[in-house]
Formats: sequence, structure tokens, C-alpha cells
Amino acid sequence: MNIIKVVLYCCITIFMVSCKLDNYDKPQSQLSGSIVDKETGELVEQDIIRGTQIEYKEGRFTAIQYLSVKANGTFQNNQVFSGTYSMVPVRGNFEPIDAETVDINGHTQKVFQVTPFLRIKNVSIFKNGNKVKALFKVQQTGFDNVLKVGLYAGVDKAVGANVNTAYIELPIGTKLTDDNYMSIELNLGSNPKLTTGKTYFFRVGAVIDAPEAKFNYAPALQLTL
Repeated sequence: MNIIKVVLYCCITIFMVSCKLDNYDKPQSQLSGSIVDKETGELVEQDIIRGTQIEYKEGRFTAIQYLSVKANGTFQNNQVFSGTYSMVPVRGNFEPIDAETVDINGHTQKVFQVTPFLRIKNVSIFKNGNKVKALFKVQQTGFDNVLKVGLYAGVDKAVGANVNTAYIELPIGTKLTDDNYMSIELNLGSNPKLTTGKTYFFRVGAVIDAPEAKFNYAPALQLTL
């Protein structure tokens, strides 16, 4: 019986100590921000899956945390501990940048200025008979060839190479200039998942020919078929 009492006493003591050690204040600050093209000031559109992440670490701790960036290039975390952080966007579709020091206290906003690998410009998307056609220009900022361009259709504006209902991609394999329009067509007849009379989001993207490269996108446009 004495052994049982000792074991119960130890268990209760451990439980009480654990409760005391876990009695921290909840995070009271919020972080929001965006990734923008430093030349144009426009948001750098992303893939919603396997897209850019914000890597951040509070100065007093060694643990690195990650925050996913939304498809439109913005990010939000409503539960952050106040403090001074080292922060940098990583695994993105733009030239790497250095980490920056960010003081988070209350509602803090942060804008990262970057150079995207590609800019998708002057996009026009319209229905042409039994096809959806996109006209656009691709502007390169580096020296890598453009691997391919694509037109992606889906029920959400976050549509892209990783999340879509239907798509068409064209191989490129060379450098491009933004002097001339490019075109790409999605055949509705060969895509039964796209229903006539229904509204979809269409998004043009392109990716450079480099290891682990990610797509650059124009904003999605809405079109009723």
C-alpha cells in the first residue's frame, strides 16, 4: 500500500510541475505582409502548394519556424510572440535575398522586395469557339532558359501547376523577350471536367529551366464558359 501511495504522489507532483512549466502567456502579436516585385511594386504570385515560405527565428531561441505564403503573394500569422526576429522568404520563384531583422509587436506588417525569375505581363484570356485562349508576354530577369509556359483552369483563384481542374503546357526551352505576344489554347472538348455555363479561374504561368525552379504567375482571371 505504501508503494502505491508513493507512486501516486510522484505522478501528482509531476503533473503539477508540468502544468506550472506550461503556464506561458499566449502569443499576442500578429504578422502580415507581402512579397512584391521591387521593380513594378506588384505582388509576386505563387503556387498555393510547395510555394514560398517565410523562414523566421526569434533571437532568444534556436528553433526555426515557417509560414506559408498565399497564392497572391501575401502572408498572415495571427498568433506570434512579440520579439525581434530574423526573417527571410525561402524556396521562392525569385532571386534569393538576405534575411532581415523584424521587430514584431502588436500588428506588424512586413514587405519583402524581390526580383521574380519571370514576369507574366499583358494577359488576356477569352473563349474562342470550343477553346479558351490566352495572350500574354513573358519578361525574363535572368539568363536561364524558359522551360515551359502553361494555362491552368480551376474553381479557385489559387489555380496553378499543382492545383487545377484542367491545364495545357507548352515546352519552350529557350530564352524569351517581352517584345512579342505568346498564345496558348486550352481545348474544352478534350477536358470534360470543364462544364459549359460554369465560371472558372484561369491563370497563366511560366517556369525557368533551373533545378527546383518554381512557376511565376499572372493573377488569375475569371471566365464563364
